[in-house]
Amino acid sequence: MEIVKVENLTKKYGNGENEVIALNNVSLTVEKGEFVAIIGSSGSGKSTLLHLIGGVDRPTSGKVFVDGKDIYQLNDDKLAIFRRQNIGIIYQFYNLMPILNVKENITLPCDLDGKEVDQERLNLLISTLGLKDRITHLPNELSGGQQQRVAIGRSLINNPAVVLADEPTGNLDSKSSNEIIALLKKSNKELGQTIIMITHNPEIAKEADRIIKIEDGKIV
Repeated sequence: MEIVKVENLTKKYGNGENEVIALNNVSLTVEKGEFVAIIGSSGSGKSTLLHLIGGVDRPTSGKVFVDGKDIYQLNDDKLAIFRRQNIGIIYQFYNLMPILNVKENITLPCDLDGKEVDQERLNLLISTLGLKDRITHLPNELSGGQQQRVAIGRSLINNPAVVLADEPTGNLDSKSSNEIIALLKKSNKELGQTIIMITHNPEIAKEADRIIKIEDGKIV
């Protein structure tokens, strides 16, 4: 079953001589439960592709379907709500709320929707992520690897259709990087979570089920 479908996606910046084509007529599909890695050098278009799949930016042309929904037919407010409820995003720099503790950061998407937290899923995530003894800690009391674990928990709490990981190990040492990739694989295999991850590291990409390479805004 297709969970993500991208059709003829193009993103341009600037005009005339200053025009830059960041993404050039890209099409792809991702099946439910897949773990896909997108690799490419800096400026290849991989981050642009991920942001467009996640509804963070809007394309110049083309379509993105997430769980059957044509996301760019939604206005900005409805797109923001859809993204929060159906798309989990893990960033390189964690993006945690500094005044919220571990538990509060993980459950933030539920709170923003006025939605009751699934305590069973929360407890499962906290246990799986190895954060049982850290739930009342603030982000500045955690290591980089622990902060990224919290970010993963936040991305998974709503049981999203897809999780997008934007260089999730880019700010971590090799030990923490290995732990984060192992956690992503565990959520994929044990929770059935669909994951699309971008990375510049071929060794990390090999941990995925499938690798898509982007160069000059095109899939090669």
